[in-house]
Amino acid sequence: MSPGTGAALRLLAASVDAKAVAEIGTGCGVSGIHLLHGMRPDGVLTTVDPEPDHQQYARQAFRDAGFAANRARFIPGRALDVLPRLADAGYDLVFCDGDRLEYQDYLAESLRLLRPGGLVAFEGVFANGRTVDSGPQPTEVLRLRELVRTVRDSQELVSSLLPVGDGLLCAVKR
Repeated sequence: MSPGTGAALRLLAASVDAKAVAEIGTGCGVSGIHLLHGMRPDGVLTTVDPEPDHQQYARQAFRDAGFAANRARFIPGRALDVLPRLADAGYDLVFCDGDRLEYQDYLAESLRLLRPGGLVAFEGVFANGRTVDSGPQPTEVLRLRELVRTVRDSQELVSSLLPVGDGLLCAVKR
């Protein structure tokens, strides 16, 4: 994750006064640390990842960054298996950095999870510049283009594509 993307995540979490954030794709915890820094001091990050090792690294990274253990909830598993079990309208922000082939499905789940005024963000939508390249593209890039169109055309969302890192697609639920 680029420093610019991290700074944007902190800002986005702070702008919605986030108390409850869902993160798809724990990774090694870098994005989670940025989100936690932007959240309210009593906020809880729920992070989902199919790799238990990723969550162990992130747990340690959060500890090393000074966050109390109760600030993060780690749920192992595939996002599309876990997200349906999370509370409707229970989240202020959903950050998606998982399987890009599943981003459209993450969007549908995010809309259910977000309260009105909540924000969803998708990392990596530029796909290293391939989303704007006119040549033949792999399925992942075609799906990212479809996601951008869906978010842009939605009457339920107010969106912006931030040119930080590899592209951060953000949208606020009306």
